Amino acid sequence: MSPLVRAFKDALSTTDPRARTTFDAADLARLLDALYARGKAAHPKLRVSEEAFGRCVARCADGESIAALGAGEPPAPALANLVVDEQGFGRLPEADFTAHFAADVDPGTARVMHAAQQPVAMSVFDDVMGRPAWRSLPSWYLVAAEDEAIAPDDERLFARRMGAETVEVASSHVAMVSHPQVVVDLIEAAASRVAGTTVAAGTPT
Repeated sequence: MSPLVRAFKDALSTTDPRARTTFDAADLARLLDALYARGKAAHPKLRVSEEAFGRCVARCADGESIAALGAGEPPAPALANLVVDEQGFGRLPEADFTAHFAADVDPGTARVMHAAQQPVAMSVFDDVMGRPAWRSLPSWYLVAAEDEAIAPDDERLFARRMGAETVEVASSHVAMVSHPQVVVDLIEAAASRVAGTTVAAGTPT
């Protein structure tokens, strides 16, 4: 296990894993603290946005929210039937998860992913963005060309607005599962560029 992955696992560890429901700001703070403590990120010098985890950090500008960006548009196929519980957390039904959210993942693996999915707090869609990191940091963006959770054309628009170096892959929303090497290559290329070396990551668009 690499030090980076170990730091990630350490940052997310809890005494009772069943108590974990979402990845929130506190989790992110613990992750960054763990990375800095291990000397893997002395200073945040770049922003790499893989579409499935970019969320509002990659998509939104100052004063925007995800809900505002999607106002007036029909819901994406993967999100059309989101089930929201009484606590305000949303989950994808299995049929939509396997057919749309993770369409290019082995069906058995996709069903396991569905069973283990962490719910999203619906309030996050109305959260208003402060000053995004991409305004001051070099950025890279992975566009999933077959995404059915975020329209690929929207991803391309977000990447252009960020001024990001962009790589496209014929993937569903979960490129990190169906095309893990492409994701790794993009992150390593970004880190190498910031460190002053050059590593190719696919074909930038």
